[in-house]
Amino acid sequence: QVQLVESGGGLVQPGGSLRLSCAASGSIFSLNNMAWYRQAPGKQREMVASISSVGRTNYADSVKGRFTISRDNAKSTVYLQMNSLKPEDTAVYYCYVAASSDRYSSYVGYWGKGTLVTVSS
Repeated sequence: QVQLVESGGGLVQPGGSLRLSCAASGSIFSLNNMAWYRQAPGKQREMVASISSVGRTNYADSVKGRFTISRDNAKSTVYLQMNSLKPEDTAVYYCYVAASSDRYSSYVGYWGKGTLVTVSS
């Protein structure tokens, strides 16, 4: 079992910045893809940014140039630096991590409980 704990959410003014963190703990042998998703009220959950085990990144068009995803494998943590925030970024942000428990196990996806980001003046 792997547990994900997100932090860093809160209220910020338009144009402001926020940094989200997601720390994984538990039975972790290896970490593969890590990502951030978000879901606004009445909307479907969407992928915001992802990062592979070798650092390759992908971003949703709506956040390119404003958000940066990074990871620290030693700390089993993935981050999302959000700059130039817009009201449209308001949503619950969820961390996703693919992890294996041992050398014989396949990767399994895990989800965090979510952290609320509100962008408003």
